[in-house]
Amino acid sequence: MLTGWLLVAAMDSESLLLSLELASGTGQGLSPDRRASLLTSLLLVKRDYRYNRVLFWGRILGLVADYYIAQGLGEDQLGERKSLYSLNCMEWSLLPPATEEMVIQTSVVKGRFIGDPSHEYEHIEMQRTTEGEKTYEDEVMIQIKEESRLVSVIDQIDKSVAIMPRGALFKTPFGPVHVNRTFEGLTLADSKKLSSYFHFVEPVELKNKSLLEKADLDPSLDFMDSLENDIPKGSWSIQMERGNALVVLRSLLWPGLTFYHAPRTKNHGYIYVGTGEKNIDLPFML
Repeated sequence: MLTGWLLVAAMDSESLLLSLELASGTGQGLSPDRRASLLTSLLLVKRDYRYNRVLFWGRILGLVADYYIAQGLGEDQLGERKSLYSLNCMEWSLLPPATEEMVIQTSVVKGRFIGDPSHEYEHIEMQRTTEGEKTYEDEVMIQIKEESRLVSVIDQIDKSVAIMPRGALFKTPFGPVHVNRTFEGLTLADSKKLSSYFHFVEPVELKNKSLLEKADLDPSLDFMDSLENDIPKGSWSIQMERGNALVVLRSLLWPGLTFYHAPRTKNHGYIYVGTGEKNIDLPFML
């Protein structure tokens, strides 16, 4: 059915359990033991790493084992996110930040994750060397660690489909972005519009807008890119469930990413439960 992004801030255990219950509708639910381990271990992660908030990001399904992913945030909600992974919901390892070079290098790896961070994929590249007037092509074997691929996929999903409802965050005049404690949810009408949802990353399109286009925007709320301009058009599905008590957005670009919001309440979240593979055929399917 659907899943939810889990806020483990204070700790919001009710939200965590609700989201895991909803996640079980996809056939990818957790056993009671795993749920209990997750609840306890994320509290310890928050305490030990001194994060402002810890978010359960989701689960990347591997052939041998699955990666459970959590993210730690500081006071600025759009600041650097620290990603951690676990294979058992108890022991967590910090992942390095993604780099452009890492994303490019791992993009050649196709197929399912194995579930072993030390696994190395082998990729053959043709490299040209020139000696005098002659050019030679040599086959070079490149080894790519699964851990690097994991970092890259999390980064791509964050930038493409991590989302928040309008008003859930607010930006102070001095720059930092905070959780909006006064957020009471979207109206039922607004919850059905893509324009009511923002990408939960630093804006790209917004910076290219003219002053005239920004005239009607509230700088304290409209400081991220809206989903309504996403390319390709039609890459999101919106459905009302539970008799209009819940709006569910699903990404068709990254199958497995699901967002939920209960209109007129603070309850919202997203989770990724999938194989970590992008639907590159989507433009031809729409």
